[in-house]
Amino acid sequence: MNQEKKNGKYKIAYFSMEIALENDIKTYAGGLGVLAGDTLRSAADLDLPMLGVTLLNDLGYFKQKIGKNGQEELKSNYNLSKLKKLPNKVKIKIGKDDVLVGVWQYLITGRGEYPVPVYLLDTNIAGNLPKYASLTGQLYGSGKDYRLMQEIVLGRAGVKILNSLGHKYLKKFHINEGHGSLAAVELFLNSKKRKNEDKIRDVRRKCVFTTHTPVDAGHDVFPLKFFLEYQKDFPYKLKGLVDKKIVNMTKIGLFFSNFINGVALSHQKVSNKMFPEYPIHAITNGIHSETWTSPHFQKIYDKYIPNWRNSNLSLRNVFNIPLSVIWQAHQRSKKDLIDYIYKKQKIKLDLNVFTIGFARRFTGYKRSNLLFHDIKKLLNIHHNIGQIQIIYAGKAHPNDVDGKKLIKDILKMKEQYKDEIKIVFLESYEMKLGKLMTSGVDIWLNTPLPPNEASGTSGMKAAHNGIPHFSTLDGWWLEGYIKDKTGWAIGEKRKSFNSLELNKKDAESLYYNLENKILPRYYGVPKKWQETMQNTIAINASYFNTERMLQQYIQENYFVSES
Repeated sequence: MNQEKKNGKYKIAYFSMEIALENDIKTYAGGLGVLAGDTLRSAADLDLPMLGVTLLNDLGYFKQKIGKNGQEELKSNYNLSKLKKLPNKVKIKIGKDDVLVGVWQYLITGRGEYPVPVYLLDTNIAGNLPKYASLTGQLYGSGKDYRLMQEIVLGRAGVKILNSLGHKYLKKFHINEGHGSLAAVELFLNSKKRKNEDKIRDVRRKCVFTTHTPVDAGHDVFPLKFFLEYQKDFPYKLKGLVDKKIVNMTKIGLFFSNFINGVALSHQKVSNKMFPEYPIHAITNGIHSETWTSPHFQKIYDKYIPNWRNSNLSLRNVFNIPLSVIWQAHQRSKKDLIDYIYKKQKIKLDLNVFTIGFARRFTGYKRSNLLFHDIKKLLNIHHNIGQIQIIYAGKAHPNDVDGKKLIKDILKMKEQYKDEIKIVFLESYEMKLGKLMTSGVDIWLNTPLPPNEASGTSGMKAAHNGIPHFSTLDGWWLEGYIKDKTGWAIGEKRKSFNSLELNKKDAESLYYNLENKILPRYYGVPKKWQETMQNTIAINASYFNTERMLQQYIQENYFVSES
């Protein structure tokens, strides 16, 4: 079969600024990239004719090193040996300049017959000016001009590369967040229709758009005049595309898409308020079950639920597994994490002490320090109700001063109270460490200030390893929380969101649950705790996975005929 005919079978192109492929290929910064990678891994399992498009990002995001002064940023090691450099090159315009874009390929193999190719765009090519050659180096580099030029490469060069590779029969272009929205512009400008209305209709039939953030700062915006300096052919006169001489990348994606979705039911409601002129659906995120399940749980699932890899829904049959077997698998996963910590930091944690895990991007609304809102109260619970160990990990965006301060505050707390309670901060939170943590702690803590959490997925990873969730009612937890079954809620559903008032109330709720519900169950009624773990797997792991998520995309859009 010639390459063009082979490539003709692919029907869906998935554009994402970051895609997490493997731990040592640093093409991702956090949750957005991990979700993209999990989506494509499930596509490979389901034999979905899908491919991915992203940037090479061969300098990665950054490697985190915690020193005496807090956070230090270093370049990442990047394993290029797992990628194949292809000969294809395309040319795009940035301002008045021609920019060459090459491509590398990574193949995701799953249980399906065909691998899912991921194409990584590369501008570090002889003939490109230095300012263009560096565009596919560092993920999310600083400066609006750098960000815009990266998004031009992703969207416009991405479509051109796919054409050059023979992917000429694509039916859908799934734009994962606003970074890739210029793919739709490229499709519009290449449309063979004569009238603009027909061109728009043509592009909308092809485009799917997923929005991921209810936080305004998460949507890239550029002044129109500035934007036109880089994209002279941008069709800014189309009615509804540009508002008040501001180009909003999210709104470009919304404008050119027939199917738009938020990433949780709660996020759909928030997004509808943000963008009332567009109908927004909800497809709640998931995670790739096999990737995020620890080896110890994989082993018992294989024995007791042999079909779980082919049908994640089968995890609801976890009630066939004895509680003692679930507990043993958990304790082995916990030991793996404890051994890792001792190897890295020579801190000896206790296998039998209740361990809280928290790992997120460090930024204000995620309130990573809420657990320490009243340190005296926390220590009182620790000394009088049941011992606690706490494990933190996560990075702040390089330009997020407040996020970096949160890390410093936790490091200071760790040092100040080291003789009273064990607090660990693990450096360089990446896929491998993420799996160790989400399978090795006893409870997963999540404290976003509602309604800022679009979905969140780390608690879903924990659920696959029997770890209950402990979170404010935001994002996916509004769907996954069943009282006394799958975990505990911090606070209540609220309509008003005064942050100062909520910080105090949520901290009080956090301490109340620890003192009166969580620790008494863990230490006092171990059978009941193990039943909570079992319920967590049966109810949440069986549903919050990318297999179910992709099946929803298939049923609701990918292969639905458009008039």
